[in-house]
Amino acid sequence: MQTGEDTQGLRKIIDFTRLISIFILAIHFYICCYQAFSHWHWTAGITDRIIGNIAKTGLFSNIWKPKLAALLFLIISLIGVKGKKDEKMNYRSITAYLVTGLLIYFISVLCFYLHTSTAIVAISYMVLTGTGYLLILTGGTYLSRLLKDKLNKDIFNTDNETFPQEERLLDNEYSVNLPAVYNLKGKQRKSWINFINPFRGILVAGTPGAGKSYFVIRHIIDQHIKKGFTLFLYDFKYDDLTKIAYNKLLKYSDNYQIKPAFYVINFDDLNRTHRCNPLDPQSMEDITDATEASRTIMLGLNREWIKKQGDFFVESPINFLTAIIWYLKKYQDGKYCTLPHVIELMQADYDKLFAILEQEEEIKVLINPFISAYHNKATAQLEGQIASAKIGLARLSSPQLYYVLSGNDFTLDVNNPKEPKIVSIGNNPQKLQIYGAVLSLYISRMIKLVNRKDQQKCSLVFDEFPTIYFNNIDSLIATARSNKVATTLAVQDFSQLKKDYGSEQADVITGIVGNVISGQVTGSTAKTLSENFGKIVQDKNSMTINSSDTSTTKATQLDYAIPAAKIAALSSGEFVGIVADNPDCKIQLKVFHSEIQNDHEAIKAEEDCYKPIPIITKVTEEDIQENYLRIKQEITDLFKKELALLNAKEALEEAAQPSDEPKAEEEKSKENGEVSGQTISM
Repeated sequence: MQTGEDTQGLRKIIDFTRLISIFILAIHFYICCYQAFSHWHWTAGITDRIIGNIAKTGLFSNIWKPKLAALLFLIISLIGVKGKKDEKMNYRSITAYLVTGLLIYFISVLCFYLHTSTAIVAISYMVLTGTGYLLILTGGTYLSRLLKDKLNKDIFNTDNETFPQEERLLDNEYSVNLPAVYNLKGKQRKSWINFINPFRGILVAGTPGAGKSYFVIRHIIDQHIKKGFTLFLYDFKYDDLTKIAYNKLLKYSDNYQIKPAFYVINFDDLNRTHRCNPLDPQSMEDITDATEASRTIMLGLNREWIKKQGDFFVESPINFLTAIIWYLKKYQDGKYCTLPHVIELMQADYDKLFAILEQEEEIKVLINPFISAYHNKATAQLEGQIASAKIGLARLSSPQLYYVLSGNDFTLDVNNPKEPKIVSIGNNPQKLQIYGAVLSLYISRMIKLVNRKDQQKCSLVFDEFPTIYFNNIDSLIATARSNKVATTLAVQDFSQLKKDYGSEQADVITGIVGNVISGQVTGSTAKTLSENFGKIVQDKNSMTINSSDTSTTKATQLDYAIPAAKIAALSSGEFVGIVADNPDCKIQLKVFHSEIQNDHEAIKAEEDCYKPIPIITKVTEEDIQENYLRIKQEITDLFKKELALLNAKEALEEAAQPSDEPKAEEEKSKENGEVSGQTISM
């Protein structure tokens, strides 16, 4: 440690060294400008003898040696200087002082070439040399005040928050691998984002424009089709992702043992859509399937009901719709079991509707509360129970929807090994309220068929997942892993998921997913992700500056590896996240913060060669209207037929009733006679 004596002794040495430098420079001036000093009468015999003896050493034999010697001792004295540190001091000003000083210090010899009086030459030379000397002294002093270790060189703490990331390519038959570049202590390094187990779920988050589709989802579609996955794709902005899936299938069709068929559900362009019945009676095994379908439809139409499940006026419409669906499932082996027929049947008058529904034993329990309210003239209660279902489903009464929903071009068992499929269903952001419920029904029915054992590996990709309602998505992620079903959910923000699914279910969804990749998100989502990514050891430096000394403290501390503020400021294509691994393939460096590398020119060239979705069937307006009217007529015929049978049955019962009355009277008389006989005998 430094003591007061050490500091004082060092200062004396510095002062003595600088005094030697000034003494050499003074003797140099006396010798070089001796004529001027003699003219000013500033000379003496003893001084001349002393300086003459010093000059014999050879140090003053020419004009350059004493100047260099004085400069050398000045530099030695500056080495030990410890000036007060100044954060504003910079190399530019110090360099200006030193360069200017050295230039003036050595160029002053040109004064001896001036054709003027000796006094002027001497004064000019001494002034210029002294000025250069002082500038060098000032620059050297400022150099000692310069902070060698500036604390503000990384004001955003960017380099300090970097950490090692996975640089190996870990590829397997199911993985999704994204090339990336990350920063490690100021150096750019190549890395890989390895989703080696996509069956544990992939959650893709990011605000609009963060690059979810361009940098992540398109690669998931590409690599999974390349590796022989069947695919179900929910394309929110049809046909951005559908076109990619279609062309990737054309490119990699040889990778499949059985080439998958490509199917599209699209309500806007009926020429480029297949027809599929989500209420296919063959896929509904018991009444619980009808209950699940009705719940999906009603909650999809009324998103605020999701948070009110269990309430009387929420469960009643669901039960009523369940009864309608199951009735059509049982009627003539499901001949009319489609959503359009359900909608039309539900709109019928209560007296006719309840009359035919009562004929089905399995739904009597479901419709009993409604029939009781109807018979008891509780119209207000009945309307409260049923009207919300009728009003919601009435919004789906569209010829275009009826056309798509009433067909049967394919089934929703996407991963059937014998009939593999790639299915894309397209939404329209401008018609979200109408299409959302129907697409939710497709997805709900598809999940039940996909999540089975001994099926082909399958990838489910949901773009803008909160725009649809799918009940028990957490169960799908938890159970489908063993059935080789990979689920990818794309959301803009966790708060969006909470708004549409409720806080509890949203927390379950975000908590159960094993692989998370996020672009720019803000608020609570960024904070949650930052906490999930954990903390790393970071350097912490501090500096104390006083008039006599400068002290620097270096320490380490645990701090967030990726702070919430950094997640909120990510650029497009820059992602953070965490990956899940397998027991047979451990990943130590699971957390990443990197920029995904896309070959933009290659992607653009590939997209320019994409083939459009082909026309499937030429559909005319007459075909659509004919189908629409046919469905209405079929429900009308159903009522006529069933009511006629019911009336005939009642007529038979009434006809049989009179023949029974005489027998009843005879038995009654006989009983009375027996009673009378007993009385008489007594």
